[in-house]
Amino acid sequence: MTELWLVRHGQTDWNVQGRYQGQADPPLNATGLAQAERAAEALAGRAYGAIYTSDLQRARVTAEIIGRRLGMDILVDARLREVNQGAWEGMLSTEIQTHYAGEWAARQRDRLHFRPPGGGESAHDVATRLWAAVDDLVARAPAEPLILVSHGLSLATLICRAANLPLTQAFDLIPDNAQPHCIDWSPRQPVRE
Repeated sequence: MTELWLVRHGQTDWNVQGRYQGQADPPLNATGLAQAERAAEALAGRAYGAIYTSDLQRARVTAEIIGRRLGMDILVDARLREVNQGAWEGMLSTEIQTHYAGEWAARQRDRLHFRPPGGGESAHDVATRLWAAVDDLVARAPAEPLILVSHGLSLATLICRAANLPLTQAFDLIPDNAQPHCIDWSPRQPVRE
């Protein structure tokens, strides 16, 4: 079992506005930068094997702030990205409900498997991608605690697996911005729907 410290990126203006970020790349705002500094301080004083981060700038900059405080380099891994929201990226939920009413209704019926139009991913897709990535990262240093800086739904799928919860609960487990959360990770578990 490996100790993982999960950190969702700091706040962006899109978080405040309620826009679907997905794999779009808005920067941290001033609050988000301050949150990243506080996360770095909270993580200080322990030894870690590595800091892995999504390549999206809101996560990468959060990880850089943490790495600077801990005196560690960061390792970028695009597999730690957020769910791809396809055509919905940058939109408010009210806009999506207006312009994609049928698709929104389909999403409400099956939040686990629904894929937004325009190449989006489902929550199941994200879990499959993230779990394989984290299994791989843990295999490189199985006895050392790791820091993973990623995104809301992506991290929530990891929390589900670590707690042996159905993946359908991921939407209720999205961590707050830049609040470190520790889980114990066991490799190679199937997705539990």
